[in-house]
Amino acid sequence: MKIKINRAPVLTLWATVVAERLGYDEAAALTLGKGVAGLNAQSKGQRLGIFKEPEESEAQKKDEPKATEPERVAVLGRAVPVVHTRQGVRATVKGEPIQPESVQRYLKQKFGEALAETQSAMKDLAQAYPPKTLEAQAYTLYAKFRPKIPEGKKGWGAAGELDLERIRSLVK
Repeated sequence: MKIKINRAPVLTLWATVVAERLGYDEAAALTLGKGVAGLNAQSKGQRLGIFKEPEESEAQKKDEPKATEPERVAVLGRAVPVVHTRQGVRATVKGEPIQPESVQRYLKQKFGEALAETQSAMKDLAQAYPPKTLEAQAYTLYAKFRPKIPEGKKGWGAAGELDLERIRSLVK
């Protein structure tokens, strides 16, 4: 099965599957997946000149005390900022916890009827590796199956083809 889709939801779903394999519950994993995709989009957007790098505020320039750095969790080589809520670990955007329900809606919207089959193929791939090995190889695996898109700004937001057979072929 081949799906025409943007890379962001593919990365979100893969990072979610990886986070679950690393021991996070589904809700935490959904937010971590969205956090990874957001950080990737931000860095790529800056590299392409679509986003400006954040400027230091006047307070930071004056060496006023900085707020404490947030706790971070590594997923797919990204240090995702997190907070601990009553419901568990949640990735954050601008200090606010990501809601797992919103990530689930996003994935359902982007993948449509193909979500369950795509998730199944990704889970099979994640299960083929011990957690420590998966943690080290997860982004490399993603790079092998992610949709192909045009280079540079032409590829920003472009849909490519996600081939589920390619994902399945990577299972050891």
